[in-house]
Amino acid sequence: MRPDILNPLFVEITALKGIGPQLAKPLERLGLARAIDVAFHLPTGWIDRMRVDELRMADTGRVITIVLTPTDYRSGGPRSPFRVQATDKHSNYVTLVYFGGNPGWAKKLLPLGEVRVVSGKLENYGQELQIVHPDYVLAPGESASLPEREAVYPLSEGLTGKRVAQLAEQALERAPDLPEWIEPSLKGRHDWPDWRNSLVRIHANPADKLARDRLAYDEIFANQLALMLVRASTRKRRGRALKGDGRLRDALKLPYAATGAQRRTIAEIEGDMQQEQPMLRLLQGDVGSGKTLVALMALLSAVEAGAQGALLAPTEILARQHYETITRDLVGLPVNVAILTGRDKGRAREATLMGLADGSIDILIGTHAIFQEAVTYKNLGLAVVDEQHRFGVAQRLMLAQKAEHPPHLLVMTATPIPRTLTLTHYGEMDVSRLDEMPPGRQPVETRVISDERLPEVVDGVARHLSGGGQAYWVCPLVEESETSDQAAAEARAAALKLRFGDKVGLVHGRMKGPEKDAVMEAFQRGATQLLVATTVIEVGVNVPNATLMIVEGADRFGLAQLHQLRGRVGRGEGRSVCLLLRGGALSETSRARLALMRETNDGFRIAEEDLRLRGAGEILGTKQSGEARFRLASPEHLQTFLPVATDDARLLVDRDGGLQGERGQAARTALYLFERDSGVELLRSG
Repeated sequence: MRPDILNPLFVEITALKGIGPQLAKPLERLGLARAIDVAFHLPTGWIDRMRVDELRMADTGRVITIVLTPTDYRSGGPRSPFRVQATDKHSNYVTLVYFGGNPGWAKKLLPLGEVRVVSGKLENYGQELQIVHPDYVLAPGESASLPEREAVYPLSEGLTGKRVAQLAEQALERAPDLPEWIEPSLKGRHDWPDWRNSLVRIHANPADKLARDRLAYDEIFANQLALMLVRASTRKRRGRALKGDGRLRDALKLPYAATGAQRRTIAEIEGDMQQEQPMLRLLQGDVGSGKTLVALMALLSAVEAGAQGALLAPTEILARQHYETITRDLVGLPVNVAILTGRDKGRAREATLMGLADGSIDILIGTHAIFQEAVTYKNLGLAVVDEQHRFGVAQRLMLAQKAEHPPHLLVMTATPIPRTLTLTHYGEMDVSRLDEMPPGRQPVETRVISDERLPEVVDGVARHLSGGGQAYWVCPLVEESETSDQAAAEARAAALKLRFGDKVGLVHGRMKGPEKDAVMEAFQRGATQLLVATTVIEVGVNVPNATLMIVEGADRFGLAQLHQLRGRVGRGEGRSVCLLLRGGALSETSRARLALMRETNDGFRIAEEDLRLRGAGEILGTKQSGEARFRLASPEHLQTFLPVATDDARLLVDRDGGLQGERGQAARTALYLFERDSGVELLRSG
């Protein structure tokens, strides 16, 4: 249960004064649903209002506050802006401009001949000075309330900075004084204010570095503490030691030898599984580094020891692909492999469920369906989770509840994760890295081309297809809207079909599972040669004959995503090419991103750069996965404070009596405040 002291902050946003349905919409777009969301919606900058007593050309571009007297109204008709002529005390002229066709309001604010204090951005229009829509127009007696420094907040359409500031003020009134969770000497060393004081200070003065650092530290500390509690709880529980005898692995006939990195990782996993403490290991490997072989060896090791293994994939396409690969690799071995996805219904599903319950199925491959209530295992010893960033701490816990003894857990990700983020999102796990490529993997040649050369690109595709090659054409990511991604893909596919006819297939996220699989399957067996897709093909699709990847609107994608897409080619013997089509107006960030893609195929380097350019939440896909995000801590804060927060959390767990002592009780509140309370739940259930 959340401590009562925090309840005022967790009320719905509608509990704040002045919020009706009209305002709820733009607030929702910003993710502000409760008072705490507004309190944590920190300003990103500030405006300094410069008080002046004379209008000067030299001040154009600045926000000024000045005493003016309106002298004349000018209206050029219903569609023209309404203009108020005004003078300062030295008789210099300025025009105050109001758009929107209703002069009544401006006349009421600025009666002719009456002195007013006006604040807004001074601009130069031709030879005249003007202020468009002044921020403030006040009678002289009210001007004392005008702030000299004003916070600038992230906004969405229909919201003003002033409105957000008023809501923040109400949210801050609800913020209680909380007991201190930071270790005293650490707090003293940094000269940090108390938690509530920091929050008030940052809204009043966004330049307050001490307050900003303190809040960022709190959030990182709560995150690290939650992961440490998860780890401690898992370590306390007894799993089963699984020691395989090697009979299945020795019988496995592979067409290639394992790399040194694969052999090292397989040995680490084997060592973990032979312990009674359940394994918690993250396996990071770049696209094509051979994670599936490592997972297969681990699963066979579990089966040799008399246990069952489960492999969880994020999408149905990927689950079926794993199933086919693993079934093919295990031909002739006495291992029973089954698949279970949300689509499997009726008798087939029943037969699979019975086989799991009676132990006749050794390895189950599937999507989230494999952890539903109805699915019971006779003896689940190892769970392998592919593409980790779609599965949060909460899902990892649900898995542990699936067996009498918590199963060993191996998590694989093809998104190389910077070390900082590995600590913040998988702090409870040991990490293995596959940092060398199997022999024969070709680096992909990457070119960046302006989208004005689209006809040339299509001609190039025609030559590629006529030589028997296959290609992907990925359509641009459209902000916040799957439907327009889909529309872009459908329009592109229709245009390409005019030229290439039935050689073109189309796949997007809104298609039903069977439909999507049929298209993928046709592409895999070469019945179609050009696959037009949205980013649904980003993860794990394997067609070695496809050696050309075209990404349209590449400047709209993040680095990690471009790297994943590029990884769909370069899987066979042939030379592979990735064409990144870019728009005309590139931001600095997009330019840097595309240059890096051209320069390197190293996923770990790309990940570090991506963190620098974009921030943490997006790299791990947490914006999509519902996993806890960092709202107050920037990537720079993570770099600076992560090691300190990790040590401080460890100190609390090991020395200061965990959550039982005085500081521990305060830290428990912090876990709830920053919504990292899965750690607290664990202590209760464990």
